[in-house]
Amino acid sequence: MSATTVAGAGETDGASDHAGYLTTEADLASPDVAAYAWVGALVDELSRAGVRDACVAPGSRSTPLALALAHHEAMRVWMHVDERSAAFFALGMAKADGRPVVVVCTSGTAAANFLPAVVEARLSGVPLVILTADRPPELRGEVGAPQTMDQSHLYGGHVKWFLDAPLPEATPTLLRQARTMGSRAVATALASPAGPVHLNIPFREPLVPRSVPLPAWWDDASRLAWSGRPGGECWLRLDEAPSAMDAAILDELATLLADAERPVIVCGPHADQTVATPLAALARRLDAPLLADALSQLRFGARADTLIIDAHDSFLRDDPTMGALAPDVVLRLGGLPTSRALQFWLQRHAVARHVLLGDGRLAHPSQDSAWWVRAEPAAACAALDLALREMLGDTPAADADWAARWRRVNARARAAIDGTLDDNDTPSEPRLFAELVAALPAGTTLWVSSSMPVRDLDSFAARRDVPLRTLANRGANGIDGVVSSALGAAAVSDGPTVLAIGDLAFYHDMNGLLAARAHDLDATIVLVNNDGGGIFSFLPQGDERNVAARDFEALFGTPHGLDFSHAAALYGARFTRPVDWPEFRAALAVAIGAPGLDVIEVRTDRARNVEEHRAVWAAVRTAVGEVL
Repeated sequence: MSATTVAGAGETDGASDHAGYLTTEADLASPDVAAYAWVGALVDELSRAGVRDACVAPGSRSTPLALALAHHEAMRVWMHVDERSAAFFALGMAKADGRPVVVVCTSGTAAANFLPAVVEARLSGVPLVILTADRPPELRGEVGAPQTMDQSHLYGGHVKWFLDAPLPEATPTLLRQARTMGSRAVATALASPAGPVHLNIPFREPLVPRSVPLPAWWDDASRLAWSGRPGGECWLRLDEAPSAMDAAILDELATLLADAERPVIVCGPHADQTVATPLAALARRLDAPLLADALSQLRFGARADTLIIDAHDSFLRDDPTMGALAPDVVLRLGGLPTSRALQFWLQRHAVARHVLLGDGRLAHPSQDSAWWVRAEPAAACAALDLALREMLGDTPAADADWAARWRRVNARARAAIDGTLDDNDTPSEPRLFAELVAALPAGTTLWVSSSMPVRDLDSFAARRDVPLRTLANRGANGIDGVVSSALGAAAVSDGPTVLAIGDLAFYHDMNGLLAARAHDLDATIVLVNNDGGGIFSFLPQGDERNVAARDFEALFGTPHGLDFSHAAALYGARFTRPVDWPEFRAALAVAIGAPGLDVIEVRTDRARNVEEHRAVWAAVRTAVGEVL
């Protein structure tokens, strides 16, 4: 991978460039010197607070920010021509790495293009620091200044904190403000629940910063504001003191779980891999079925003796099965489950005691009665496991047949799924995700697009002992920016990165492909092309009794007829279109092992896809009915 890094240019005193030069009061009053000193202090504080990466879109008004980031020795700058791609690339980096990423653009509508990624970051808890350049106050409002719009609170409630910064000044007071702003921005973005912050920064011309040495006549306090605290310490230190779960709450929750006869653990989408081990241990302690979403970080890599339920989306579609698997306590972690069948099952059994455990946003749209315990999930699960060991020893209180019943149902459902998929030798969307997950090497980051791909992954990908990391933009569930997000994850991931995406989402973000070539990234894109919006065929709109076939195709199916091999060629990617499963497996193996960008297109038919899904559900219904 590559990024713009200018080593050794992050010095803030300018001593190496200005031998014998003495900074004057007139220098400090000039906008170009003010931009140099003030923006330099801001960027330096972002670095001290832990930021290492900045995604920058080109522009004139943002020149001071771009140059300061490029000249800081600890920063990597990732240039993006398209602002929307830049923001989603940053989101993917931050989600995969857990470290805040800076995103920079010029003034005007450039900043508006960040909005979709800002919304996703807010809803999925991803730390971003958005820096938008702006015109000075005298050019704001309806005065006819070009590339000017109201950028104050541009992202509304979708950011955790907004600040309309003052015009930069090279004064001790404003330098202290710049440093405080930088360290506070990073701390706020990281504070639980994590999310984006927005700093809007006006600049007067000239926009190219002019460096000067630290003023010789300044006192020690002023010099500190210019150069920053010694030893790389942040100007403003903000810490969230880790708080253990209150002892009384821990005891009450542990008692509830210990007394449960039919406990179930549901883990929805969760990007934090540290939760997997203590949560799996807790499930084993309770002998509780663990319904693991494909994005939970638990389905791929959990110990074999953990009761991972990976076929719940198939068998919870059947009403008798839903009724026969009635829990008395449900412990829920992570986001809203991908599976609609699982969501309906949770609503059907709302009379059970539901405990929502997590320190992020509330993933409970049904708003049924629940107990929300705000706590750091990994530590809370470990504490509960310890408390339950003291209460139960090695003998869970659950009904002896409870876990066995789930094992039987899941095993029969998985066998029915695999048997039905194996009967289909032509490329199909259900089998694609079973084949894909089975073939990925340990340590792969699998990014999955919203709409049908994430649902098919959850429905058809069987658990594996091999650890895989599965990520998606499931905050707002949009299909925009998916390519850029996945490539951002590739930029900071050690192992292979594979993106599974539908044709419409791929079309939405073809601009994002440029990042792979520009930054020398290795990634594999598995493109599911059914020539339109496949998910609508599963919705009421797809029923001819509701919408005529002609209207459905025009308004929802939206066939495009695009040949994506040309897009791959445009951006320098290798392109293959396998026609059967042996060809697909071979193409995937070659792509993962090769440097650069690969696009593997799997052509499917939307109408046949619906039939294939329904055939699986019918087979599961029959198989499960025989063991209940």
